Amino acid sequence: MVLAGFTRPDYGSVKFGTEEVVLKPPHLRDIGMVFQNYALFPHMTVYENLAFPLRVRKIPKDEADKKVDKALSMVSLQGFEARMPMQLSGGQQQRLCIARALAVRPQVLLMDEPCSALDPIATAIVEDLIHELKEQYTIIIVTHSMQQAARVSQKTAFFHLGKLIEYGSTEEIFVNPKESQTEAYITGRIG
Repeated sequence: MVLAGFTRPDYGSVKFGTEEVVLKPPHLRDIGMVFQNYALFPHMTVYENLAFPLRVRKIPKDEADKKVDKALSMVSLQGFEARMPMQLSGGQQQRLCIARALAVRPQVLLMDEPCSALDPIATAIVEDLIHELKEQYTIIIVTHSMQQAARVSQKTAFFHLGKLIEYGSTEEIFVNPKESQTEAYITGRIG
């Protein structure tokens, strides 16, 4: 959560390219955040939820409207602008969260357990969307689902109790982990 600005690091630095991320206020970082529990504004329409981060960045309304339309198109939610979040299914709410993150055109999309509350069909739709988006964005997914990590990631980092244990290609990590802790975790012996 350091990348998104919710926590400050105790020591060290966090860089994206050569830029020190923690020196910028969270709303000025080039990061779109997708929360596990949707974190939608229940009193705002779909359009208003998408326009909110653009307003914070002082994007003019006509430009914001174009960005909202583009983001809705990317997640197949055109025509839902006037609905309230509670009028959407869980999968549609999560896609709305992804659209809100995409509306600001970030370099990095940070997703915290993006499918944890979704059924298998909605999960497949979101994972297909992740596969499409990874051509345009750097996507960082925090997940406890080993199956999902294996399906959607190209690189995998295994952290245990805040410490990086192993990092490498997803295939390497899942087929031939170098660290015994990694193997124990992905096989379900520790959790």
